[in-house]
Amino acid sequence: MADILLTAVINKFVEIAGNLLFQGGGDLYWFKDDIDWLQREMRHIRAYIDDAKDKATGGDLRVKNLLKDIQELAGDAEDLLDEFLPKFQQSNKCKGSICREFAMQIEKIKKRIDDIDHVRTTYSIINTSNNNNDCIPLDRRRLFLYAGETEVIGLDDDFNMLQDKLLDQDLPYGVVSIVGMPGLGKTTLAKKLYRHVRDQFECSGLVYVSQQPREREILLDIAKQVGVTEEERKDNLEDNLKSLLTKKRYVILLDDIWDVEIWDYLKLYLPECDSKIGSRIILTSRNSNIGRYVGGGTSLHVLQPLDSKNSFELFTNKIFHFDNNDWANASQDLVNIGRDIVGRCGGIPLAIVVTAGMLRARERTEHAWKRVLESMGHKIHDGCAKVLALSYNDLPIASRPCFLYFGLYPEDHEIRAFDLKNMWIAEKLIVVNSGNRREAEDLAEDVLYDLISRNLIQVAKRTYDGRISSCRIHDLLHSLCVELGKESNFFHTEHSMSGDPYNVARLRRITFYSDNVMNDFFRSNPKPKKLRALFCFIEQPSIFSLMAPLEFKLLQVLVVVIPHNYQRFTIPNKIGKMSCLRYLRLEGLSIEELPNSIVKLKCLETLDIKNTIIRNPSAIWESKQLRHLHYGFLRGYFVFFTIESPFCPNKSSLSHNLQTLMSPFCPNNKSSLPNNLQTLMWLPDRFFQPILLHVLTNLRKLGIQEVSDSTIKILSVSSPVTIMLPNTLEVLKLSFLGQTKEKINLSCYQNVVKLHLRFLSMTPNNSVALPPNLVKLTLVDFRVNSHLLSAIKKLPKLRTLAMYCCGYIEGKMDLSGDVNGDSFPQLEVLHIVEPDQLSEVTCTDDASMPKLNKVVVVEVHVHSKIRLSERLANLRM
Repeated sequence: MADILLTAVINKFVEIAGNLLFQGGGDLYWFKDDIDWLQREMRHIRAYIDDAKDKATGGDLRVKNLLKDIQELAGDAEDLLDEFLPKFQQSNKCKGSICREFAMQIEKIKKRIDDIDHVRTTYSIINTSNNNNDCIPLDRRRLFLYAGETEVIGLDDDFNMLQDKLLDQDLPYGVVSIVGMPGLGKTTLAKKLYRHVRDQFECSGLVYVSQQPREREILLDIAKQVGVTEEERKDNLEDNLKSLLTKKRYVILLDDIWDVEIWDYLKLYLPECDSKIGSRIILTSRNSNIGRYVGGGTSLHVLQPLDSKNSFELFTNKIFHFDNNDWANASQDLVNIGRDIVGRCGGIPLAIVVTAGMLRARERTEHAWKRVLESMGHKIHDGCAKVLALSYNDLPIASRPCFLYFGLYPEDHEIRAFDLKNMWIAEKLIVVNSGNRREAEDLAEDVLYDLISRNLIQVAKRTYDGRISSCRIHDLLHSLCVELGKESNFFHTEHSMSGDPYNVARLRRITFYSDNVMNDFFRSNPKPKKLRALFCFIEQPSIFSLMAPLEFKLLQVLVVVIPHNYQRFTIPNKIGKMSCLRYLRLEGLSIEELPNSIVKLKCLETLDIKNTIIRNPSAIWESKQLRHLHYGFLRGYFVFFTIESPFCPNKSSLSHNLQTLMSPFCPNNKSSLPNNLQTLMWLPDRFFQPILLHVLTNLRKLGIQEVSDSTIKILSVSSPVTIMLPNTLEVLKLSFLGQTKEKINLSCYQNVVKLHLRFLSMTPNNSVALPPNLVKLTLVDFRVNSHLLSAIKKLPKLRTLAMYCCGYIEGKMDLSGDVNGDSFPQLEVLHIVEPDQLSEVTCTDDASMPKLNKVVVVEVHVHSKIRLSERLANLRM
């Protein structure tokens, strides 16, 4: 697994070689030849890694030692770059001694490379790599932007049997348990069953339990879905949930239960399912004893592997996803090899789907497919494991560490694409080569799409324009990531990290799920000097009390996620010494105050604290690399930064990123202002400056909170010549304080495709003119009237309309077309959640909303049920 570390090192060499540092005679310019040489040698080493691994697999201990030497060399080279570059960039003192020390370390690495190459020659290890191992083979036909989940092929009998059992009035305990080995499609089948029957129940919920369940979060998730109000969730969640479910007929899917303890907790708040009300529980588990414990032996439905006919049908469906010629143009020999490959998958749908995804990226030839067949195991379990490992090895080398990153998250965790892409960039797993104008985020998105097209990753949610919003990884593939991560020392979980001092000393990434395990680990190992990424999915913010004595000088990614209890605590000043930190995400915390030292994080690229309550920092930020600033307000709290020192030309030594955004500045110094920022959520209105939108030329997402009348005047332009928003802006979010006297005119913003408006009460005399090319419109706590509705109907590209807690003054909302033409020509999805003063939603003609395929209506109380016309009712999810 040395290739993973080599990839990271090569990426960093590429970035350094293309840096302006070498263009102007900087301190490292004199080492350019050495760094170029090291980069070439690292590529040379990586080119013969595969042959060395094959020989080591054959039992040659000398080659195994060589691979270990290569892995250690790559790690030390990465450490050298991460340790010395900040010193060159930040220190004006003793640079002569720093340069001498750096030169000495480079000479040592060069000597080790020579020794490794000599050993490689001795053992006849050859170059087996092609020249495209850094490339991501991206075929846009294979992105599956609108593809659903894996088809339930071969499970029709199982589905029909389960549906009959679930709706049987005499079902013992009201429980259906779908059990079986990993990869059989338990979750896919259960979700299809759940979605098919939920309309026959008064309320429903689907939750992922996982191997490390968080009881209260699961209860909270159920409560949200079945209709417990926000106030009731905050005040005595458990009793309010139980009280609601006692009165309603419900169906709940509990996916992936690993032990009985979590059920013993949940059943305290889920009323008996075998009552006269007729509520139901669907559960999935790998362990039949779990199903038997919850619902008795009669609840069990043991899922079996697919037979050969259905296995080959699933394989064919995945291989020929975009063309319908099936095997018409294939030779009989290729068909036979395909059947043999499917046979090795043992009828396990996951193995079949992953194998098909891998083969789609290869030539459809007998030679290419036969090589895959020869690499697969013969036993079902071993074969499945080998199939998954084979798909990993089939990835471009540059994509392998990106795939392993999924193992740092808990099982069944829904992972935001935004997080993944920016963490990959922060750790230089994704770099923009010199001369490549594409943004790093775009390259990262290509990698994510490629992983999905290979069926290694599952899409959980999509954005308004069909792009990936969040994703998941199957448990089997998650286990593969953990195993490969441990083997290569790419990362460890709290379960895989041993107390071996050698392993601890070289630890690069680790993730924790338990406060006690984390506390014990860091108290026993106070100096994990090589740590690059730290993930904490914990209950208490104890990591910050541990941070003071720890040395995290090479840390690049820090993620702390805590259930939203918003406990108050203090971040130690030592965080400012993490000079390499590029990605910081804090969630579910209440921070007394960000320490002044945090502004010294000069390499920071992403700051994500939108679900955190903080107090204002009082110093000036120094980061010049910031690309994403994502903080926000929670209900009842405004969460924002203030920078107290104003910016003006005679303070040119100060950073021009955040203090430029949030303090007064002089317009005549525009040339020195930043243009890296892509995300700014949410900017307090009092720091909004018109010129700000001229200088942030790469801004893609902007949110402004407490929008004032003066800001409305600035934004409500009437001529394209005076538009303030940059052309790159795609997403605009505005949060108001209530009523406004100004008319809101956003009609000139041609490039804004997603608009979010909240907390606005329309007075009789004002109006809203919307951007003409909107794809998604979200209204929250908004007073909607027929005039505004008429304007929304005419948006030619609108695909999603979401209204949360909105009032509709007329009471009846008619979505039909008016005398001037059709209504909602492109609308596909309509969300109406917790409406106020809305009694009926109708659509009386077939010409309106011709593409509508999904209607979601969520009412708070039974007595406030909304009447839907027949067509809308048929589309309700």
